[in-house]
Amino acid sequence: MKKRFGIISFFVVIFVAFIVVWNYSYQKGLEEAYTPIIETPTGNFIPSERGVFLRFENSNLDYSNMPVDENHQRSLDDYYDNRAFPGAPPSIPHPVKKERSLGGNTCIQCHQNGGFVEKFNAYAPVTPHPEMVNCRQCHVTKNTSTTFKEFSFVKAKPPKIGEGANNAMHGSPPMIPHQLQMRENCIACHAGPSAPKEIRVSHPERVNCRQCHLPQTNKTTPQVDASIFLRQFDQLNEK
Repeated sequence: MKKRFGIISFFVVIFVAFIVVWNYSYQKGLEEAYTPIIETPTGNFIPSERGVFLRFENSNLDYSNMPVDENHQRSLDDYYDNRAFPGAPPSIPHPVKKERSLGGNTCIQCHQNGGFVEKFNAYAPVTPHPEMVNCRQCHVTKNTSTTFKEFSFVKAKPPKIGEGANNAMHGSPPMIPHQLQMRENCIACHAGPSAPKEIRVSHPERVNCRQCHLPQTNKTTPQVDASIFLRQFDQLNEK
């Protein structure tokens, strides 16, 4: 009798465990896919391009109808000349209003929404992260174009642009050749009169940039000389 009761209890436990596992699996199957988001005071955005949505929702800037000022266009050469290396924070090429200022009450006045600055005869580049008001933590004034002492540092070459430079195939959307950290607002560099003319996008109203443009994360493998393996193979045969 005890043996029979033990067998029945064993099967009951197995059946209950099956019901619990099946119910858990069924409930998990009902869950929808999700995308990681960042909580911000103004809403939830995809981290890699949240700046684009913030820029369009919180400003009245109509990039698609902005005329191109042919006499005050910025080039990629100017863009990279103002950086120690590609990807580095740009230096400040003009005198600052207050040397000890952090930027919240000075830099943001011109660089939050851009616009033409008469005294510099140029359009102020738009910052991709206006919420970071400690500007001087990364951006320093450009006091000289030479170094104090010679060194072996070689400035890396910037990414190539144009058809075939970083496209998967002919006519496909170009991939993103740089990191996305601190550059979450694509239109800061790719739209408006201050954008370098070589990379100014023709459709700034399409704010879902990552729907077509993907980060270029592929890494090329080094080319190995096959003769090395042939010599090693011959040496093994000789032994």
